[in-house]
Amino acid sequence: MPSVTLNVNSRTVTVNVEPQTLLVDLLRERLHLTGTHVGCDTSQCGACVVKVNGRTVKACTMFAIEADGQRVTTIEGLARPGDRGLHPMQQAFHEHHGLQCGFCTPGMVISATELLERTSQPSEHEIREWLEGNFCRCTGYHNIVKAVSACAKQQAATEEAK
Repeated sequence: MPSVTLNVNSRTVTVNVEPQTLLVDLLRERLHLTGTHVGCDTSQCGACVVKVNGRTVKACTMFAIEADGQRVTTIEGLARPGDRGLHPMQQAFHEHHGLQCGFCTPGMVISATELLERTSQPSEHEIREWLEGNFCRCTGYHNIVKAVSACAKQQAATEEAK
């Protein structure tokens, strides 16, 4: 079996994997990072979204060997030191009730963080368009959009205060 070495949530790991092992399976089954969900097995739902080298990727569409040498961030590693346990986007989802069952939440949060890295003050339309590849079956997206918008406003205020 080939071995892969990757940086997952700021920790370097080396594991042996079968060539057909998907990144989502490596994360969940071998590294026990179960926040990354398998929802549809067809790359339609976005429950498996993680960041690879800072860009969102549906982990069910990527082989683990393709991640060799890459930096992977899952929902468990999103918060940075000083975030008091939650990333600002996670906190916004909590405060604005952007989740119900929570199944889609990790993928939504990861996707939304990339949106704010690209567009600091997205419109409601831009938020909805960006999250099109992430399905939520509970909230109808209203509170998710509110959470992303609130996080954007908070980040802008923080930047302005600096």
